Amino acid sequence: MRIRATVAAVSGALALSALVVPAAQADGAASRADLAKIREAAHAGSSGNTAFSTSAAEDEPYAMDVTFSNFKIASAIKVGTTNQVTVPVTYTLTHGADVDITAEDFFTDPYIYKGAFDTPDNILFGNESATCTATSSTTASCTGRIDVYPAEGELLNSDAGSWKGGVMAVAFNGQDPSSDSFDVTKVGFADQGDLASTKVQRYSKLTVNAGPEPVAKGKTVTSTGKLTRANWETNTYKGYTNQPVKLQFRKAGTSTYTTIKTVYSDSYGNVKATATATYDGYWRFRFEGTSTTPAVSATGDYVDVR
Repeated sequence: MRIRATVAAVSGALALSALVVPAAQADGAASRADLAKIREAAHAGSSGNTAFSTSAAEDEPYAMDVTFSNFKIASAIKVGTTNQVTVPVTYTLTHGADVDITAEDFFTDPYIYKGAFDTPDNILFGNESATCTATSSTTASCTGRIDVYPAEGELLNSDAGSWKGGVMAVAFNGQDPSSDSFDVTKVGFADQGDLASTKVQRYSKLTVNAGPEPVAKGKTVTSTGKLTRANWETNTYKGYTNQPVKLQFRKAGTSTYTTIKTVYSDSYGNVKATATATYDGYWRFRFEGTSTTPAVSATGDYVDVR
């Protein structure tokens, strides 16, 4: 689930133009929008890795005595063009004695963000709030998730790369955000960023076709293929150009591939390499990946040498 921030210079604060909720997540969208509004209000005038640390201003929620630690998430999140990606997150919530984390209107949510904490380029949440189990009178172990819907326009290609983890918590304390009498200053809020790092990567694919089949010993085997990666803006796979790709060989009856040479993908992502046929075995291409694109290996193509 995404909040894409349209950053505006309002007293140096973060202004979220809208909470973007994909159609696939329509159920429960209102509550997610409410949480986003609270975050927007809390970040007015804030800086650093927490939303604020003082009492509430006239139009802000008050700073709740809640902090977060031990944030765990996958080191890389590989996102294609259509399929939803769900990433589990765990963390520890520590709270003051005056905070009731069992209240029905207390919510805590992990998220990841691209860019600065107060002025993120993009934020990804989960569809549902985390669940927490008390481990002492002031600590709890929490489990949540991040949901990514690439087909719903949640990501731009420029979003690929390093992201950071954060967690927020909201205590509505009986306040109804849809009511005309809603008083945001009676709502407790805590928000903490830079808890962990992860990569959001454009899913990659790599093919190979080796031939001729069969081939005479000592003759040339030519392998062709294509390296592509997800284009999140067109929801298609496009060639990944000018990238080093290894030609590898595995002799029949063995389990290990050996690199024969390295070639580069062309302006369309096409890859071509030649080698001398010596043994029966499997030929494949291997791409080691970049910060924006994960490593990938083609399925080996068997060539019979006669």
